[in-house]
Amino acid sequence: MNRHVLIAGGGIAGMATGFAAAREGWGVSVFERAAAFSEVGAGVQLGPNVTRILQAWGLDGALKQVAAFPTDLHARSLVTGAVLATWPVKDAVTRYGAPYVTLHRADLHGLLMQAAAHEGVHVHSDASVQRVSQSPDEAVLEVVQQGQTQHHPASLAVAADGVWSPLRQQVLDDGLPAFTGHIAYRALVAQANLPMHLRRQEVSVWMGAHAHVVSYPVRGGEFLNVVCLAEGRLMDADAKHLKALQTWNAQKSEAQTLAELHHALRGACTPLIDLMAACSDWRLWPLCGRPAMQGSHEHAQGRLVLVGDAAHPMLPYLAQGAGMAIEDACALASHLSGSSAVDVPQALQRFAHARWQRNARVQSRAVRNGQIFHATGPMRVGRDISLRMMGARVMDVPWLYGYQAGAKP
Repeated sequence: MNRHVLIAGGGIAGMATGFAAAREGWGVSVFERAAAFSEVGAGVQLGPNVTRILQAWGLDGALKQVAAFPTDLHARSLVTGAVLATWPVKDAVTRYGAPYVTLHRADLHGLLMQAAAHEGVHVHSDASVQRVSQSPDEAVLEVVQQGQTQHHPASLAVAADGVWSPLRQQVLDDGLPAFTGHIAYRALVAQANLPMHLRRQEVSVWMGAHAHVVSYPVRGGEFLNVVCLAEGRLMDADAKHLKALQTWNAQKSEAQTLAELHHALRGACTPLIDLMAACSDWRLWPLCGRPAMQGSHEHAQGRLVLVGDAAHPMLPYLAQGAGMAIEDACALASHLSGSSAVDVPQALQRFAHARWQRNARVQSRAVRNGQIFHATGPMRVGRDISLRMMGARVMDVPWLYGYQAGAKP
């Protein structure tokens, strides 16, 4: 069996994994169910734990062309607008050797896709992976493309097909993701269309009761990404079609969306209300997830490995969803380096043991951050006191940002 990798899913996790594996001399084929790639999603934040990888991959020049490089991350009160603490993220280069950046998800995906193509990765669109089967010697993906079912064998299969991964369901049989009770409303606005006092080149997190808003620049700073994350429930009709709402681009009527935002942000300060009013074309994203990883078996089974949200869906409260997918890709390529096709199961087990606790820790911290961001009563008071007294020491997370994903134990 040749050193060939089949990847189900052509998103950030799939493209990063394909690129990283190809750099190590593996042949790679990616199967993406969408007929065409389009600009989905909104912004992403990448900490130095991730940009360090992109630098090592030789992609820092391409990153500079599309990313924004914010100077500070401000934690603010949603009610008063006061800055509770500031982490000067511009210092990440000095502290961690790599920058903290913000960019549009489509720009990150495009960067990885172009890099993967340059490394010889073959991408098949309108190709839906239905099943995986495997023997001691090979993994086989069953793929439906142009109405035809085909079976593709390889020495390794990767499930990078997201939180609703059908391959995960097949091999782990651990049920569907659950709605978390949190809904994200996101908008993208050109900075040139904003009044001067609303234009920003920093990250702001406005924390309130049962909701918070995050805003930061993307596309070289020309646009502002604005997301309101609120606790709420889905209407019965929405709940029945929860999976369909995971398209990043689901919408409700403008009146209904504005009513929900108004309710979530009741009591918010004037600058935040003005910013939200300046945004339009709001998109809806119900947050679904799973419990934190319980063991290495959730990462690898024989010749199948799960990466990104298929293995460990991340809530956005630590801004590490894309980051953990890229870390997975880097670590997997490191463990595949020098491995033969025969060695794949052992290499995947080493990868799984190296990664699952890291991902579980980040998953748990993201959940905890959501509770802190939305705190009320004594917990809110304690949060604000800690931020005011300790500032950047609370917001900087050395175990997260100083991590070396490609290092073997």
